[in-house]
Amino acid sequence: MNRRSFVQATGLTLGTLALSGKELLAAMLAENPYKMKEIRGGVGVFTERGGTIGYLITPKGVAVVDSQFPEQSTHLIGELKKMSEKPIQLLINTHHHGDHSGGNISFKGIAEHVVAHENSLKNQKAVAEKSKTEDKQLYPDVTYTTTWKQKVGKESIKAYYFGAGHTNGDSLIHFEHANVVHMGDLLFNRRYPFVDRSAGASVKSWISVLDKTLSTFDNDTIFIFGHAFDPEKITGNKDDIKVFQDYLSKLWNFVEAEVKAGKSKEEVLKATAVPGVTAMQGDGIQRSLQATYEEIAGQ
Repeated sequence: MNRRSFVQATGLTLGTLALSGKELLAAMLAENPYKMKEIRGGVGVFTERGGTIGYLITPKGVAVVDSQFPEQSTHLIGELKKMSEKPIQLLINTHHHGDHSGGNISFKGIAEHVVAHENSLKNQKAVAEKSKTEDKQLYPDVTYTTTWKQKVGKESIKAYYFGAGHTNGDSLIHFEHANVVHMGDLLFNRRYPFVDRSAGASVKSWISVLDKTLSTFDNDTIFIFGHAFDPEKITGNKDDIKVFQDYLSKLWNFVEAEVKAGKSKEEVLKATAVPGVTAMQGDGIQRSLQATYEEIAGQ
């Protein structure tokens, strides 16, 4: 390939080639701010801004898990249309938070059905009513309580609800043939999580939810995570789940001991680490500490 063909093929201009490394990266991100990557069996991931999106492309139709925000979901829809002329049969929300369901509205008139746990729908409606953004929502029209299942092409998609965790409406979405599970925000990989007590979250139950996850899926399962400290590590295996579960367990034990010792919330929130935990990174430990303290103290 000659230089001119290379420039055309990569979408770079001669001016762009003259930029410094940082300037080149910024220019490339401005031109294409998102990433798409196939994982296995027609299942892939889309990342830009917000929670990780999963997608499935089959000869019969397309399915999408989560939607980030309106602008980002529009980017995704555009790419999916380039990859397949088949309809988007399903849009599935792992939970109601705006960085996972805010882009639903872009699928209006495009996705045949929107699916979520019944509590996710209730939470989405409550938040929209409080913020007066009802007109910016596309609500699920299919909900479930414990499990739900549907085929798209030859792929069977099954949703599981194991109890309260990050919220009280978190779904795990299993692409059974590909053996890929989208965990939504039930898994923050090596990153301090957000525990949404206003939406029924429970640290204690979350630990049990992860136990059920580990026992339900096998060692060949690839897991998609809602967020990760390293943006390149949004997929993983059971070892990653065990690391996060270990954090939650040690967090609970630490805060419980502090409460029994008579420590106030303010004193607990001064902690900068949880004893025995070395894998978690970034900001946000106080969110975990506060939510756990309030749950244990019954606040």
